[in-house]
Amino acid sequence: MDREVVEQKLESLRRCLQRIETKCPTDAAMLIADIDLQDIVSLNLSRAVQISVDIGAHLIAGMEVPPPDNMGQVFDLLAQEGVLNNELANNLKKAVGFRNIAVHNYENINWEIVHCIVKFHLADFSEFAKAIAMRLVK
Repeated sequence: MDREVVEQKLESLRRCLQRIETKCPTDAAMLIADIDLQDIVSLNLSRAVQISVDIGAHLIAGMEVPPPDNMGQVFDLLAQEGVLNNELANNLKKAVGFRNIAVHNYENINWEIVHCIVKFHLADFSEFAKAIAMRLVK
């Protein structure tokens, strides 16, 4: 594992989360009504997912486990190896589903759901970053 690469990716993740936190309105209706905010939130949320997958894949490459078959499996493998707890791994797998919709089927995004993701699950990415940072210390 290249510690510097992981640290740079963690910083990128932090910036994405900060951007989401500062731009996502407290009211879902405001997000629904503002396409610029939709773009900012969805792009940074998609980036947060992708960066998390990249970090996880980077860690897995240095482990004695078979490579993941898909993005969601990255988090399963990290849970199996004790890097993440199962609940966090499952939440991050669900985030991969959002990322896939955002990247491949943007026009069908339900902005109320996106608002709920930000309100109730943005902290999952911070928890992921903490778990990875703890792994760097070892």
